[in-house]
Amino acid sequence: MKKVQLTLAGLFISVGLVVLGCYIYKGLQSFSNKERVVTVKGLAEKNIKAEQAEITILTELTGDIPKDLVAKIDERIAAVSAYLTEKGYKDFKVEDLNLFDSKSYYDYRWEGDKRIKFKKDRYRATKRITIAIKDVEKADKMKNNIDVDLINKNLTSDVSCDYKFPELNSIKPELIAESTKNARLAGDQFAKDSQAKLGKIKTASQGQITIAGQYSYDGDNTGNPPEERYLEKVRVVSTIVFFLED
Repeated sequence: MKKVQLTLAGLFISVGLVVLGCYIYKGLQSFSNKERVVTVKGLAEKNIKAEQAEITILTELTGDIPKDLVAKIDERIAAVSAYLTEKGYKDFKVEDLNLFDSKSYYDYRWEGDKRIKFKKDRYRATKRITIAIKDVEKADKMKNNIDVDLINKNLTSDVSCDYKFPELNSIKPELIAESTKNARLAGDQFAKDSQAKLGKIKTASQGQITIAGQYSYDGDNTGNPPEERYLEKVRVVSTIVFFLED
């Protein structure tokens, strides 16, 4: 009886070891499969057009008597405003005057090896006119025309043009989705070349979003920026690690 019991016990132990070995083998195989990974990058790029342009006309004058200086700059701004109205620019805005006091009538400069004292105007007054432009493709040309016309009219001012672009968050989801899609395509090709199948995502990281354009620049390796100042190139690079399966 004891011999039979020992035989059965040995049999159960043997079967248990075999089953345990199978589970260990499958576990090791599963672990091995999970460690088979491929790291790929997905790129998405898009040219973004500005929503609006703003032309700024900055007039700056200096003098020693504030009252006379304010009257002089108001006269200049009135002349510029009349010109803009004549040219059909109706929606321009004249900002408040800024008056700066240096609290000094003298300054110094170097002439050769000598430090020379010279008289300067104590007060500086500035005033801006801003023009909102919806047709961003024509804004730069408008700015150049205004600049030349003011010079010819002896109303020389600092004329500049800036652009307002859509918020980055409004296009970010679309670019991330496209970069992820492109990363999966690259992973599929690698898996195919390796005679394997692309599995689930192990890890994913959204790379730095870079912006490049003639008007603004924020980032390296963004490729050639658009030539037009009213365009910016936005780029997203995602790095994704996929499991490989047999």
